[in-house]
Amino acid sequence: MSDHLTTDRTDPTTAFDCPSCGTSSAGGPRDHCPQCLHTRHRDPADPCGAPMAPLAVAVHGPGDWRLIHRCTACATLTSAPVRADDHQVALMALAVRPLAQPPFPLGLLGRI
Repeated sequence: MSDHLTTDRTDPTTAFDCPSCGTSSAGGPRDHCPQCLHTRHRDPADPCGAPMAPLAVAVHGPGDWRLIHRCTACATLTSAPVRADDHQVALMALAVRPLAQPPFPLGLLGRI
């Protein structure tokens, strides 16, 4: 299992077909589905080709949001920039997931 974060690379000359919802998009480089935010593991250094699920949104600075994906086969993590045409509700649902589903019981916060 890989625990490093890489930048997913795509071929800008090809259309993107989503492995999760089937959305097909063309007309420019795409590294993830604009509807459900899933992608496919296409890093040339580790070309397993398996579907990758969106795991989180990382904010590196003003206007610099990135999607973090985990490969469903080899668990490699990748990072891809959020695009202007990405589904805004899907992005926000992903961003607030840690608040909606915390990794610990919220009752423990009162004991701190």
